[in-house]
Amino acid sequence: MKKILLMITAISLAACGANLNIDRYETSGTGNVNTVSQGVIINARPVTISTENGEVGQLAGGIVGGVAGSMVSDNTLVQTIGTVGGAVLGGYVGGKAQQGLSTQGGMEYIVKLDSGRSVTLTQGDDVVFSVGQSVYVLDADSGERARIIAQ
Repeated sequence: MKKILLMITAISLAACGANLNIDRYETSGTGNVNTVSQGVIINARPVTISTENGEVGQLAGGIVGGVAGSMVSDNTLVQTIGTVGGAVLGGYVGGKAQQGLSTQGGMEYIVKLDSGRSVTLTQGDDVVFSVGQSVYVLDADSGERARIIAQ
């Protein structure tokens, strides 16, 4: 039983991490038309991208910890203490695990568009562009996230 709960928690936490690679599209983003602008990278810096919402990991860890803590004894008082302690500890560990799983490297770019306007865009660091490199900026007209790709 404990192994099954731990496996469910691990799968839940792994699903919390966003994949920000520029070559990954959601199915809802396929077939959509985006506006394309040409430009040049004028600044690039590494950043850390993390999920704002850590409740899923805390909740999953708390549930698993509470269930595991309740199994420490047949004594009702000890079970209650184990359940509460396990839930608190599990919630803390689950929140930290989600934070670690959902934090990834990224790049923030400033792009000077051919129109003269400058824009910023932050995306995953699977493909890194350098200052002076010509790029296309795909503007997310249809709800898909914007991205920068090489010219």
